[in-house]
Amino acid sequence: MGRLFQGAVVVDPMTGQSRVLDLLVEGQMIAQIGVDLETSSHEVIDLRGLHVLPGLIDPHVHLREPGQTHKETIETGTMAAAAGGFTQICCMPNTSPIVDSSEWVTFIRTTADRFGYATVHPIAAITKGSKGEELTDFDALKKAGAVGFSDDGRGVQSARVMRDALMAAKLLDLPIIVHAEDETLSGAGCMNAGDVAQQLQVPGILSSAETVMIARDVILAQETGAHVHMCHVSPEAAVSVIRYAKQQHVHVTAEVTPHHLLLTDELVLTLGAQAKVNPPLRSEADRAACVRGLLDGTLDMVATDHAPHTEEEKARGLVSGPFGFVGLEVSFPLLYTAFVKSGILSLEKLAYMMSTAPAKHFHLPGGRIEVGGLADFVAVDIAHERRVDVARFRSKGRNTPFVNRMLYGFPVMTIHRGQTVFLDAQ
Repeated sequence: MGRLFQGAVVVDPMTGQSRVLDLLVEGQMIAQIGVDLETSSHEVIDLRGLHVLPGLIDPHVHLREPGQTHKETIETGTMAAAAGGFTQICCMPNTSPIVDSSEWVTFIRTTADRFGYATVHPIAAITKGSKGEELTDFDALKKAGAVGFSDDGRGVQSARVMRDALMAAKLLDLPIIVHAEDETLSGAGCMNAGDVAQQLQVPGILSSAETVMIARDVILAQETGAHVHMCHVSPEAAVSVIRYAKQQHVHVTAEVTPHHLLLTDELVLTLGAQAKVNPPLRSEADRAACVRGLLDGTLDMVATDHAPHTEEEKARGLVSGPFGFVGLEVSFPLLYTAFVKSGILSLEKLAYMMSTAPAKHFHLPGGRIEVGGLADFVAVDIAHERRVDVARFRSKGRNTPFVNRMLYGFPVMTIHRGQTVFLDAQ
């Protein structure tokens, strides 16, 4: 007996085609795809009126565990992933302690598997304690399950250390994932350096703090032949550097977040710390450049940079409050509403950027719906509008600048390895 999902519009990001089809799931795999499949003795799930996409894959999530479980846990973070349509996520190592040993990589994977809401692929630290000095044991970390290396939250300040990391990662065919921030330029800034920061009389973060490190690491990737992946790209100049690097056939990929595609630093005037994120929200010219970069393929994929904090932490204000937004539960509806419903982007292309591309570049399973493939998919409702209600979040975090936005495309059902891990009761 299998599970027969009937009558959804199935989105294929590889061919750019969408058709009304049935999906038969047996165990963890898709056994058949077709029109009017025999119901036989199968459990039948009616998905008429919904669109089915490959399970979304997020290359950049902060689960906060170990160590900061007051902000998020692996259980609540993966529950939030399921509610947002994500069946696989990559989690960053800047927990407490830092994920710089194989024991912590194993802990994260096995804990996530025990709850079963989503598959978690740990990103391990580049350097011990993320201090930017001594490389971690890349070989042991890969064997434990790490799919890449990053000191996310901090840029690796030493070019020599970064070059050594790229050489080591290349031998293992894994990416170095760059948090691009030259601390001599970012200093103690709390938002984008610009007119708004001057008006508020708070320290700003120069866009060059991000761009110069991206330029440096592109050059190092070209020299070493390693794969370098740029996190949460935000300034116009950085998009231009990555575009030029791709033209020179450097092995560089890049991600962009929904907030850098949709918001500018003007929002800090009204939301204060609720609009504080790193890299910061930038100017309208930067935002528009990120959109162009996504549309022309310079920026390969979307990442939420889901970063939960407590209300008390965000209440400390713009200068003292922490950087970061939650994003897992609203990213797809945000981008569907802004870009697909408005006619800028096709649904198939958005599905590619949020599933197929991260699977391809991080060497992960999934990213498409096919016979013999993993039964990882999400059914979304593009016909009805709904308000972003943080009280309904599965994440412990409520820190989002998108609260109360009216959006289309919320997930209705998420299937992970053949099991229903999220079902919207409304």
